[in-house]
Amino acid sequence: MNDFQYKGSDLYCEDVSVKDIAKFIGTPFYLYSYNTLKNHFRVFNSAFEGIPHLVCFAIKANSNIAILKIFAGEGGGFDVVSGGELYRALAAGADPQKIVYAGVGKTKEEIRFAIKSNILMFNVESSQELFAIDEVADELGVKAWVSLRVNPDIDAKTHPYISTGLKSHKFGISMSEALEGYKLANSLGNIEVVGIHKHIGSQITQVRPFVDALEKIVALIDQLRVEGLNIRYLDIGGGLGITYKDESPPNPKELAAELSPILKGTNCTIIFEPGRVIVGNAGALVTKVLYTKQSEGKNFVIVDAGMNDLVRPSFYGSYHSILPVNKNSDSHKIVADVVGPICESGDFLAKDRVLPDLKKDAIAAVMSAGAYGFTMSSNYNSRPRVPEILVKGDEFFVIRKRENYEDLVKGEEIPAFLK
Repeated sequence: MNDFQYKGSDLYCEDVSVKDIAKFIGTPFYLYSYNTLKNHFRVFNSAFEGIPHLVCFAIKANSNIAILKIFAGEGGGFDVVSGGELYRALAAGADPQKIVYAGVGKTKEEIRFAIKSNILMFNVESSQELFAIDEVADELGVKAWVSLRVNPDIDAKTHPYISTGLKSHKFGISMSEALEGYKLANSLGNIEVVGIHKHIGSQITQVRPFVDALEKIVALIDQLRVEGLNIRYLDIGGGLGITYKDESPPNPKELAAELSPILKGTNCTIIFEPGRVIVGNAGALVTKVLYTKQSEGKNFVIVDAGMNDLVRPSFYGSYHSILPVNKNSDSHKIVADVVGPICESGDFLAKDRVLPDLKKDAIAAVMSAGAYGFTMSSNYNSRPRVPEILVKGDEFFVIRKRENYEDLVKGEEIPAFLK
């Protein structure tokens, strides 16, 4: 469920007309519903009540600090994959003891920042990373808490670019190497092994991959405990999908019904890392039609948002529904490509889509854009990044200002020999 709905012929976000926001802010912009964000977090968190757990929102899905502040206020933690994401979490008021740090390429500077920030633990992805963490912890005179990310070799049945749990992927340590990896970690003087981590991918729409991966990891926990390792945290990652078009992913309660019987026997605090399922359908990208044209019988709707604003359709071939902000019941349907202003043939938001006949200056909402939308945006073609707007009830708030041309060259310098 989300809080985007039509009232009469106008699309609303909660109790604010999207058309009115567009008049005030200009287009394009990202738009989020506070109520949807809060409710989605609460639904996920409550699904696993009765099990000691911590919900660590995956910041890579949406990193705006105002949105992170909502989840911190709900008692949530955060899954970070860079020093910048850690900085954002702390800026949003996160409890550092509710932050877990994953990612295959942590630098020593990032490791140092995380240790000094007193995060809960690192999710470690290689033996060389273990040595790096041990070295930095030794310099700081502390013990760093770690879990090892174990790759269970499970096919998540999702897009290959967002599948992470097969042995051919760059992530984690293989099941066959896990025991030796844990023995190595346990032998290092400034490492304390406290957990185990797995994450098999994103936009997963079936329960079975979650169950299969978890069963493998739980069996490994038993083996590790026989070896004398005190596994206190079981981080099962995230990846639960949402409906973009016609997918029917399990809801959090359905997922919990399958996983809880397995989790209850682990005697671990369970860490979840949801991202898309919390924010995906809580956001939209609002855009204006600049022009329409026909070419060899093909219809094009040219809008002011492009692949630099929302790259998922170009990158993954992803589907996002496109709704008119003002729907005209008399409008006939056309088949068209919705394309942006970027100088790339891959710049599209929809291909061969059946749409209302959107005319010049019409406003449209590209739905389900709350996850991996702004966080994957860029300044390609020297386009300023768009603002982000948060609606709460009958009010809206600018939570990121629109960039201007001066922002595009900030930090750039012309060397003296060119002046």
